[in-house]
Amino acid sequence: MKMAEPKKGKGFLMVTMEPTPAYDEEFNDWYDMEHIPDRTLIPGFETGRRFVCLSGWPRYLSMYDLTTIDVLEGDAYKSRSWNGFTAWTKRMMQKVRGQWRGSGTQIYPGQALTGNFSRLTFLRFRGAPDSLADRITQGVLANFEKRPETKQIRILRSDYNNQIDYIGWIEASAPFTSPMDVKLFGDAAPYLDIVNEYTPYWTRGPLAGVFGEKK
Repeated sequence: MKMAEPKKGKGFLMVTMEPTPAYDEEFNDWYDMEHIPDRTLIPGFETGRRFVCLSGWPRYLSMYDLTTIDVLEGDAYKSRSWNGFTAWTKRMMQKVRGQWRGSGTQIYPGQALTGNFSRLTFLRFRGAPDSLADRITQGVLANFEKRPETKQIRILRSDYNNQIDYIGWIEASAPFTSPMDVKLFGDAAPYLDIVNEYTPYWTRGPLAGVFGEKK
């Protein structure tokens, strides 16, 4: 197995967060009507997807595939971030918890995009050194590559705010029928701090044929 060099792989941006219960409805309205549509208009953002946690926490995960990580250094992105946040974004950022941001490069297989699937297994190796990159990749592949439910596997290296994290992203057609073997990660196992299961989020809106005028 030969991994793609980080500088040649696609970039990514992902964020986890969960609003307090009183703001869940507004949080989803904000994400669906403003935040995701705005981000996916930025040049270099190839996808923008949301996911809901079935097992674990925080409840919501958003994932954006980028042509390269350099997209986040471009003027188009910077003008919409931090000091460029809208009033609604600033409001919602005060109402969430479980915030974690990851951004970096896809190191395996290198050029894959988020696909269509029914289950996502999300593994985070918090603070894992780069010397364990191969061990993490081999462990994820050993656990999931040959399972019939697996559709796609990606390994992501996040380098955000002086924190290195490795992400195992496993897309599946159905829930896995047997547990993961942590021992297959070897020396990388102590860095594994999140094992979450997600399903794709359904965009909020009126239900066709129930609300609105009948044709």
